[in-house]
Amino acid sequence: MTTGKENLEEFDLLIFDLDGTLLDTKGDLAISVNLCLKELGFPLRDPETIYTYIGDGVRKLLGKAIGMDSGPDFENAISIFRKYYMEHLLDSTRFYSGVEEVLKHFNQKLRAVATNKPADYTSKIMTGLNIRDYFSLIVGSVPGMKLKPDPQMLLEVIEELDVLPHRTLMIGDGVNDILAARSAGAKSCAVGYGLTGPDRLKEASPDYFCDDILSLIQMIK
Repeated sequence: MTTGKENLEEFDLLIFDLDGTLLDTKGDLAISVNLCLKELGFPLRDPETIYTYIGDGVRKLLGKAIGMDSGPDFENAISIFRKYYMEHLLDSTRFYSGVEEVLKHFNQKLRAVATNKPADYTSKIMTGLNIRDYFSLIVGSVPGMKLKPDPQMLLEVIEELDVLPHRTLMIGDGVNDILAARSAGAKSCAVGYGLTGPDRLKEASPDYFCDDILSLIQMIK
């Protein structure tokens, strides 16, 4: 695992995760989860607890929050959550510090987003923050798509942008990002400021690790 300037490697494509990597979205997600729980009559959850549920898609996020993951009541809860999150997903969501500088620094490379967040949320956030132009391709989850750690999403990005897997770097804050990159034949860079603890990320053996995304500028060509 590389953490500094040694053995600089060059990549043609940088794929970024969204929640916890590019954008701090956790506040809006937690508010929306609790609005859903309140409407359903469930006890509210501490925001810090909700943050630990983020990263595996909406169904797992809400399933953990309400303690069920199937059936008509759960599907109703999903609908209620979706309504609230669509209303609140731009309340406080912003780039993490240094992200825009990194995206501008690598403006000669292909840049993409691959996120387990549903595509409709992803699209509204990207449009609302006026950040679509940073990326050649933005892929959010749609029904029937396998989520990270499955490599499907990454492989679709790699194929669409016509890049070799080993010339691709996946940057993310989750173990799922590391595993998806490995399965796709790409390299991975874990960022330690997001939703997963640094120790857990390092245990998954990413190719690169950085506490601050600005460090990426010094780590790869």
